[in-house]
Amino acid sequence: MSRPLRLPDGPLIAFYGDDYTGSSAAMEALTFAGLPTILFLELPTAERLAASLHFRGIGIAGVARSKDPAWMDQNLPPVFETIGNVGAPISHYKVCSTFDSSPQIGSIGRAIDLAVPRLGGTWHPLLVGSPAMGRYQAFGHLFATVNGVGHRLDRHPTMSRHPVTPMDEADLGRHLARQTARRIGLVDFVTMASGRADRFLAKAIGNGDEIISLDVLDQASLVAAGRLIWEHRGARLFAVGSQGVEQALVAYWQSEGLIPNTKASQTLTPAKRIACVSGSCSPVTAEQIAHAARHGFEIVRLDAARAVDQAEWAKEIGRAAEHGLAAISTGRDPLLITASGPDDPAIAALNAAIEASGSTMAAVNDQIGTGLGQALDRILQAARLERTVVAGGDTSGRALPAMEIYALTAIAPLASGAPLCRASSDRAHAQIEITLKGGQVGGADFFCLARDGKAF
Repeated sequence: MSRPLRLPDGPLIAFYGDDYTGSSAAMEALTFAGLPTILFLELPTAERLAASLHFRGIGIAGVARSKDPAWMDQNLPPVFETIGNVGAPISHYKVCSTFDSSPQIGSIGRAIDLAVPRLGGTWHPLLVGSPAMGRYQAFGHLFATVNGVGHRLDRHPTMSRHPVTPMDEADLGRHLARQTARRIGLVDFVTMASGRADRFLAKAIGNGDEIISLDVLDQASLVAAGRLIWEHRGARLFAVGSQGVEQALVAYWQSEGLIPNTKASQTLTPAKRIACVSGSCSPVTAEQIAHAARHGFEIVRLDAARAVDQAEWAKEIGRAAEHGLAAISTGRDPLLITASGPDDPAIAALNAAIEASGSTMAAVNDQIGTGLGQALDRILQAARLERTVVAGGDTSGRALPAMEIYALTAIAPLASGAPLCRASSDRAHAQIEITLKGGQVGGADFFCLARDGKAF
């Protein structure tokens, strides 16, 4: 296939992220490669979408990762139709780089079945590996690192114990086959390295494979995967995967000289004061919370079990907001949390409260995330702060709507997968700086880095 001398004008990729933190990671991959991207946090109006067509990437962040197939049936079709209206050559259903999903919750297969009739394409690449995030796929099996140590996904210390979607299968094709009847193939890294990927891909498509997984282990396989996606996109292509999709395309475009392979030096300036919230139960976040507590942050613990009662939860949110404001007045930075790691007794207490109340985990999690957003909203407005962090993918998807923020653009790197962003809002939080942090993202000093800044 002949290679283009330049990229087409207009948006190159339109994507929907099944959680907010992962969506910002996809935006990051494009923006810091010189491809400006906007991320909507709600379905954009026709006017807002039309005004954004100068962006090279257009994303919509959502919460499908925490929803059941019935919710998807009702809510995803309008999203996919909007993405199709962008007219980008690549459409992307962005999933977590640890492939969080099950047939009952966050079904990636169900999302694919809803997207394909609307977004088309003769094949659908599945690309989850992201070396920059410590995610590696070999012969279809996904591995993820924790503190530099690699783990097969079904033996990962966090994902194998995830409270909602525990991963018991590292072979992504097998895992996805529980969620869709579409045929799934694989182009492995050995095939890529041997120069046979194009023939193998054509054969797989000819044999009826619709979803074709692409191994990514290193920069060479990342470029090779990006080339397969771009050169075999046809009139349009619907892809599934992590921010690795954007990273692979960028790596290929850079290798061909279609975009510059340069990094501008950037400086993240310090913030005088910062307020943060966390609904993450990850051990990575727990380490970050402990580090923050030793470096000037006031840890404000909320009793999440109270979220089973709306009136009690409102009182708890009010108490936490006041505690946070008091901390600011004494020169400390508030960090509101619901738990510290997967073994925190607060998790068992919350589960017991949900069972006793007759409510559901989904409904109570909605209450918790929305409440954290409301508390943060009060603190930011009262203290007139200009920077904030929201930790937890599902938490972000509930907290930001409570703050009435409708879009983000990335403005500076912070940690891979969690850029510092500028908010768009019709009310108080227009232009505020905000970072959405996934549970597995960042080093121990993440909250301090967000406050203190650094040069990149």
